[in-house]
Amino acid sequence: MIEQEIAQIEHYYVLIRDYLVTYSMQLLGALVILILGLWLAKKVAKGTENLMLRHNIDVTLTNFVSNVVKVLIIMMFTIIALGKIGISVTPFVAAIGAASLGAGLAVQGMLSNYGSGLAIIATRPFVVGDTIAVKGVCGQVKSIELGHTILINEEKVEITIPNKHIIGEIMQNSFAHSLVKGEIGIAYSASADKAIAIINEILSDNDAVADTPQAQVGIEAFGDSAVIISYRYWVPTTQIIEHKLAINGAIYAAIQAADIEIPFPQRVVTLKEKPASAD
Repeated sequence: MIEQEIAQIEHYYVLIRDYLVTYSMQLLGALVILILGLWLAKKVAKGTENLMLRHNIDVTLTNFVSNVVKVLIIMMFTIIALGKIGISVTPFVAAIGAASLGAGLAVQGMLSNYGSGLAIIATRPFVVGDTIAVKGVCGQVKSIELGHTILINEEKVEITIPNKHIIGEIMQNSFAHSLVKGEIGIAYSASADKAIAIINEILSDNDAVADTPQAQVGIEAFGDSAVIISYRYWVPTTQIIEHKLAINGAIYAAIQAADIEIPFPQRVVTLKEKPASAD
């Protein structure tokens, strides 16, 4: 039993020795080719990255392209090195093709997200810091990745949207600001022009309110008990709640200080007496 194991080990030793003697130069050449490929891939990828950054191309797209270039060069030199030591690359090419097809079908959704991410980076329909609304969600763009885009809404909640749900959809972009709407009711006996002037002054004095688009104030509707004054303005998305509360408080205080009545709903109730029944 031991003799058989020793004989088997000697057999493999002879095979390895003969292979190294026969193909030692080929192995050395393949190793040199592989090392050269790794060095060249690193240099070309770095050069590609620097070139794209000099042309102010998006960092995410730059990293993606440089990594693809690096992988392609390494694959090319690996195939050359395998051919150098006598290994046929045809089965590898066929296997890679079949694996690519299977992987493509398996990760079709992921690839769709990546393709959409490249389209977003290339066409720039929005950038980091913009405020967008798409697929029923709204928020400020925190980051744009190849597979998804991250938003932060006014409640400071992160929202992750797959990029395939952004490309081809109707999207609103208010850039770095968000629209705030408000309204207040004043009595019919009060001056609507005076109330509108007060609100306009408060909005114009607030540095957080955007000059463009311009704030809008006017009569929205005529209610049962009050004239409804509506106001619309734009503030930075990251501070929308703070500014909304502060401006609402300032408007209420100014309206009260100007002796403009803020009425409450009133109802007139008439009680009818039941006629006395005849005895």
